[in-house]
Amino acid sequence: MSPVFENFGAFVDGFLTSLSIILWALVGSLVLGIVIAACRVSPIPPLRAFGTFWVTTFRNTPLTVVLFFCAFGLPEIGINNSFFFFGVLGLVLYTSAFVCEAVRSGINSVPAGQAEAARSVGLNFTQGLRYVVLPQALRTVVPPLGSVVIAMFKNSAVVGAFGVGGELWGTGLTLTSARGFETLPIFTGVAIGYLCITLPAGALLQVLERKVAIAR
Repeated sequence: MSPVFENFGAFVDGFLTSLSIILWALVGSLVLGIVIAACRVSPIPPLRAFGTFWVTTFRNTPLTVVLFFCAFGLPEIGINNSFFFFGVLGLVLYTSAFVCEAVRSGINSVPAGQAEAARSVGLNFTQGLRYVVLPQALRTVVPPLGSVVIAMFKNSAVVGAFGVGGELWGTGLTLTSARGFETLPIFTGVAIGYLCITLPAGALLQVLERKVAIAR
């Protein structure tokens, strides 16, 4: 493991860059996923059709294809930015479809009478969803949403392998290919770096799940 300790600073920088990718993608995919879930359960047919199209498209498209489209397709239509931006964007688009289905399952678990009660006191669909249905639904979606989030953390390695540069996977490739360090210890260090992200996140989600279960 001496190559890891010799390049510990590079691993720390890669860890922080990977963490940045994960945090941006986490916020983006949660917000977008909830919006798409609202479209899926909307009483307006075009919005429901849009939500269904979104989920069907991104759930059945490999992440690498989504990343390829973001990084090389968007510049063809005049949208230019860094590989970091396109990597985060691709991960957000891909993960939002899974977030949407997790949230939609929670919305469907809320008794229909709750939405009817919201309408009876004068709340429209958006207000009822925001103030009545979603707060109850989000309690039930912690376990499936947690699985989606952990999968997204691991998918961030695919984003790194796609050429973002400077994150954990890119650091490992640079040290092994350009600087000639042994592959096994370097990528063992990369794996440990990802475990330092996913294991605490998994523990935190378990604590959250227990607290939500008590609240119910």
